[in-house]
Amino acid sequence: MLELGAVREKFRELILSSEKISDELINIIIQRKRSLEVDFHDILMFDKALADLVVEKPKAVLPEADRAVSEVVEERDPEVARELRRFYLRPRGSPLVVPLRKLRSEYISRLIRVEGIVTRLTPPKHFLYRALYRCGQCGYEVELVQELERHVEPPARCPRCGGARSFALVSESSQYVDWQKAILQERPEDLPPGQMPRSAEVVLLDDLVDSVKPGDIVSLTGVVELAASELRRGRPPVVSSYIYGVHVETTNKELVEEITKGDEEKILEISRRPDVRELIIRSIAPSIYGYGEVKEAVACLLFGGREIVYPDGVRVRGDVNILLVGDPGTAKSQLLKFVAKIAPRAVYTTGKGSSAAGLTAAVVRDKLTGEFYLEAGALVLADRGVAVIDEIDKMDVKDRVALHEAMEQNTVSISKAGIVATLNARTAVLAAANPAFGRYLPNRTVAENIDLPVSLLSRFDLIFVIRDEPGEEFDSALAGHILDLHAGKSTEAFSDTLRPDFLRKYVAYARRHVKPILSEEAKEKIRAFYLEMRRGYRGPGSAVAITARQLEALIRLTIAEAKMRLSPIATGEDADRAIKLYLAFLKSVGIDVESGSVDIDTVMTGVPASRREAYVRVVELLKKLEEAERGPVKVETLMAEAEKAGVPRGEVQRLIELLIRNGEVYTPRPGYVKRVM
Repeated sequence: MLELGAVREKFRELILSSEKISDELINIIIQRKRSLEVDFHDILMFDKALADLVVEKPKAVLPEADRAVSEVVEERDPEVARELRRFYLRPRGSPLVVPLRKLRSEYISRLIRVEGIVTRLTPPKHFLYRALYRCGQCGYEVELVQELERHVEPPARCPRCGGARSFALVSESSQYVDWQKAILQERPEDLPPGQMPRSAEVVLLDDLVDSVKPGDIVSLTGVVELAASELRRGRPPVVSSYIYGVHVETTNKELVEEITKGDEEKILEISRRPDVRELIIRSIAPSIYGYGEVKEAVACLLFGGREIVYPDGVRVRGDVNILLVGDPGTAKSQLLKFVAKIAPRAVYTTGKGSSAAGLTAAVVRDKLTGEFYLEAGALVLADRGVAVIDEIDKMDVKDRVALHEAMEQNTVSISKAGIVATLNARTAVLAAANPAFGRYLPNRTVAENIDLPVSLLSRFDLIFVIRDEPGEEFDSALAGHILDLHAGKSTEAFSDTLRPDFLRKYVAYARRHVKPILSEEAKEKIRAFYLEMRRGYRGPGSAVAITARQLEALIRLTIAEAKMRLSPIATGEDADRAIKLYLAFLKSVGIDVESGSVDIDTVMTGVPASRREAYVRVVELLKKLEEAERGPVKVETLMAEAEKAGVPRGEVQRLIELLIRNGEVYTPRPGYVKRVM
């Protein structure tokens, strides 16, 4: 084993002899950085005994490595050395790769590498690492190096004059470094089923402060330390551990999936199949019978579109949002669970079990310091992935508002307890809801069938209604499929499909490497379809079949269809398939049930063109009656006045229900309504 005394010289030799490390040293001098990052593999190749010491005795070895870096920097550029004062050698990686769930006492005081997701971050503070104390009676000075977990007190008596408790901290002559604490939690995809996620505290010093933010996936090299300050007289000697961060690397949020060379070859081979799209659609929840269009839409959601930032800074999302509305027992939740398992990064939650803070971000008070800090919620943790929300209609109204910004702007803005922050939530949303009346009623609009505000409905690119309608041929095939699965005869359902783990890798590869652009043919087809749908507009009061928001949805779907083939160009065929999906969505929910015409306003505003005039009349009448009565209006009075204006009583009742659902009107007492001012 190498002697500690020779360690500094060995590190000097490593820095000077390696061309790669020398170049890195020149870079940190030019960029005025404090940290020299060195791959652990380079230390191992240089001297195995030195590498062993770094792993087994990092607390003793790394300060020597830091001094070696300082010496070399001082030789190369004394001015930078004087200006920055402190330098660090930061090993990247360790042979001890430990899952957070397996962090045990055997790793105490050893250098390990862990991976996880940052869920909390405290504001930066200042750690007093070199304290200068001065005797108030004779001026004698003593300098003490502080420990991370324990404050080193000055002597009780002055060695020179013998004065008791005469030492005071000279703050201007003491030395400080920035300090920050983060909470690292297991990644959602690493979590065993039915288990609570484990987490570890991480202490970051100096230039590592603010190098990460909540929601980041990080690979952390650090030393496991014990919180000795927890030891108290008369209490059991049980202490918790934390990780002192030595090197932090933020990994790409889509690079979580490990794809080997063999996997890549197989992925490329499958992408060349002429029926690759059909194969992928068949591979999505093959145990669930039918739902071809829904599964194709889910495949588009998994592969995603292309995020674009225009020269003026306006950002257009590339994520596809889908809502499934269905009768009970139509396997919606099973499909959602499958997607949560397949997506390279997914967070599954249910409407009743989610609050606004749990979905977006919470401001939490630290138990020890009493300070507030941010804790990332489900949408932030699913950044660059998929947020799967089941039973979205069961969510509290005040919590549902949190989804609006995340779904369109892909950000989460927080302004609480003095913390004002905007976090990224670039996530696709796959949600499921049950109809408000138990079963979907085809004679009512989608806004009436779903207990969701239209402002939220309009943010979904595709909405599919899954209805359970008896039909002898379909029922026979479905019964046969389910009975075969239960009897163990699942070969036909699962033949010629991709395994879930391989499909996950295929999706991750496509999202990482394929960024298709629209061909001229695809652009022309989308343009022609958009213009044809817009041509149906006949002036004020008539139906609007499509808007610019749906045009962008069509582009996203076209690019997702091209990604399934790993194609860099989105062709006319991709555009045709996207248009077919969009028409299925319109046929499902975008039909004005009274006139039978295509009307996107049934989704965008909840009021189809055939009912818009009556809607305006009822709102104006309510406003006039409120002003006359100076308070709530009796529903019976409103109905009588509306009937005189030519609006049937049944229609008035329906419009009042819609206004209440949209939050525009409330009932202060039974039988009365009032507008929300």
